[in-house]
Amino acid sequence: MSTASPSEAPAAGQERKTPAVSCVFVCHDGHGRVLLARRGAGARDEPGTWDCGAGALEYGESFEAAVAREVREEYSATALEIETLGVRNVLREDPVSHWVAVVFAVRVDPAGVAIGELHKFDELGWFAPDALPRPLHSQLAESLGLFHAPR
Repeated sequence: MSTASPSEAPAAGQERKTPAVSCVFVCHDGHGRVLLARRGAGARDEPGTWDCGAGALEYGESFEAAVAREVREEYSATALEIETLGVRNVLREDPVSHWVAVVFAVRVDPAGVAIGELHKFDELGWFAPDALPRPLHSQLAESLGLFHAPR
C-alpha cells in the first residue's frame, strides 16, 4: 500500500490506489432470524465460511439500488425493506484489500430465497443471531454487530 498522504500525488509510474465501495447486507425475516450463505469453492475468499451478502456499488448507482440488485443476484429474492445500519472502513492484509462497507439490514420473504450464484455459494440457512453456524467469515462479526435483532 502507498505511504503517500492523500494530498500527495503518486510518484511517476505509480498508480493511485483508492478503496472500493461495497454494499454489505444482512438479510432478515423480520422476526429476528438472519440469512447466511456458506461460501463455496468459487468464492473470492474464505471458502467454507458463512457470511452475509455483499456487492460492489456500481458507478451512478444508489446504495438502495445496489442492495436490491445484489439481493436479487445472490439470493433470488426481493428486498422488501432496506435500512442503513452503518459504515465500516475495512483494511485487510490477507488478501490485501481496502474497501468502504456501507452496511444494510434487508427484510426478505424466506419463501422467496434461493441461491442465485451457485459459483459463489453452496448452502443458505436462516439463523438466530445467538446460534450462528461455524466457521464464520472474518468480516461477519463486525457487520452483524451493527444489526440488532429482532427487527
